Amino acid sequence: MAAMDVEPQKVENLMRTLKLSGHVGFDSLPDQLVNKSVQNGFVFNILCIGETGLGKSTLMDSLFNTNFESVPSPHNLPTVKLKAHTYELQESSVRLKLTICDTVGYGDQVNKEDSFKAVVDYIDAQFEAYLQEELKIKRSLPAYHDSRLHVCLYFICPTGHGLKSIDLVCMKKLDTKVNIIPIIAKADTISKTELQKFKSKIMHELQANSVEIYQFPVDDESVTEVNSVMNSHIPFAVVGSTDFVKIGNKTVRARQYPWGTVQVENESHCDFVKLREMLIRTNMEDLREKTHARHYELYRRRRLQQMGFTDVDADNKPVSFQQTFEQKRSAHLAELQQKEDEMRQMFVQRVKEKEAELKEAEKELHAKFDKLKKDHTDEKKRLEELRKKVEDDTIEFNRRKQQSVQSHHTLTLGKSKKK
Repeated sequence: MAAMDVEPQKVENLMRTLKLSGHVGFDSLPDQLVNKSVQNGFVFNILCIGETGLGKSTLMDSLFNTNFESVPSPHNLPTVKLKAHTYELQESSVRLKLTICDTVGYGDQVNKEDSFKAVVDYIDAQFEAYLQEELKIKRSLPAYHDSRLHVCLYFICPTGHGLKSIDLVCMKKLDTKVNIIPIIAKADTISKTELQKFKSKIMHELQANSVEIYQFPVDDESVTEVNSVMNSHIPFAVVGSTDFVKIGNKTVRARQYPWGTVQVENESHCDFVKLREMLIRTNMEDLREKTHARHYELYRRRRLQQMGFTDVDADNKPVSFQQTFEQKRSAHLAELQQKEDEMRQMFVQRVKEKEAELKEAEKELHAKFDKLKKDHTDEKKRLEELRKKVEDDTIEFNRRKQQSVQSHHTLTLGKSKKK
């Protein structure tokens, strides 16, 4: 630790603070960065998770004051599917490539055990695609379309009875992969008193289950006060609408009911304005930065460790990428040689087994041949004896026949003499 403390002091001693005698011009760097960023445009990706019919698409239309023309989702899908749509938006001179990813069929299955799996796999797939682009020899990250999800708007069903098990399980699986902002959908279905109790119950359940949701940053003095206040309003109770109603001299987004009108952008009616202010106008860049610096870095570290890369060796000394590569290459070649030897031994063993099988089969064939040969010899001998016996019987028969003929001739001659 002492050595580590000395190093920064040495660096500080080597640096000198000088006063400029005139204007140089590097104070224009912020303007240069702004101009370059505006020229390249910005990317922002939103993941909407919630049961079918909670108004996810309507809220997106309301947030960006446009119509994305989304197709309503059915309730009878067997599995959860993620559909991402990318839009090119422009406001003043700023271009934004917005991607909205919707979880189609989420919460509609009877068995909801693996509902979160498709979402986790999709987020990891976007991280993996970015990592593979980083690991290429010839990278093109400036032109690469970054599809990593910057924020997850988790839509909570306005039951007033707390979170469902699927909500807690899903948010717990995602809190290390994406910035989660829980929102209460269709908040106009709950009274203000019940809504405050519902918010408190949701936050209590999230804390009890150690679910980490996104907190608006308070380290920047310019937004410390407003972000601190807004953190106390989470989860935001929102209402979305694609309809416009004329109230007085203004035409506003609202939902018309028989008992009155709920104005979407009226802060006394819902938290829609607070959500839009925090999500888009104040903390969009922080969401992008935290996705890259926290969630993606965590995924990248795990993947590189799985690949066998490390920064230090067993003695806690720095290890270069080349050393790690050579070690992995040597280990890979040794593994290939070992597999080759195993395959060769297996081949020899199989050949020996096959030779033994063939010898056994040959032995059985010889034994069968000898038996057939013996049977053939015995049968031939038997037939020969039978033939000899038949010949003897034939000779005996002819002899007896001859004797019978002679005896009959003698008797005939005797009778003739008597006459």
